[in-house]
Amino acid sequence: MAGEIDARLKELDIELPNAAAPAANYVPFVVSGNQVFVSGQIPFWNGELKFVGKVGVDFSMEEGQDAARTCALNIIAQVREACGGDLDRVKRCVKLGGFVNCREDFTDQPEVINGASNLMVDVFGDKGRHARFAVGTNVLPRNVAVEVDAVFEIE
Repeated sequence: MAGEIDARLKELDIELPNAAAPAANYVPFVVSGNQVFVSGQIPFWNGELKFVGKVGVDFSMEEGQDAARTCALNIIAQVREACGGDLDRVKRCVKLGGFVNCREDFTDQPEVINGASNLMVDVFGDKGRHARFAVGTNVLPRNVAVEVDAVFEIE
């Protein structure tokens, strides 16, 4: 049934941002065979940078989850572009990789990246369940709190 994922987004009251253009010498996604490799997405919302700072210093763990969710919304926007606008082509979210800009003693990176993981399952159901890593780092590009990349399988 065409438009199933779009209907799910509407049901969840989720608006996707515009797919962001790359900020350097790379492309936002690469389609290779039946896989889409999405470059790391930071918490941009339609051109405005959000969540600048460190989780555990400038942001709570819950705010870090919101940053990860924003990254995931950008990932879905990139996948929509890769699929010619048809998110029903998604067979599976295969893997997410999450980086958290945090203090050296912050250890809740998995909980922060759940903000992205939970969104994938909410939107895609069982097709949104994925392998994942979540690591902390001392800094991310533009000093954002979170960056997430992804691999999807598509039809």
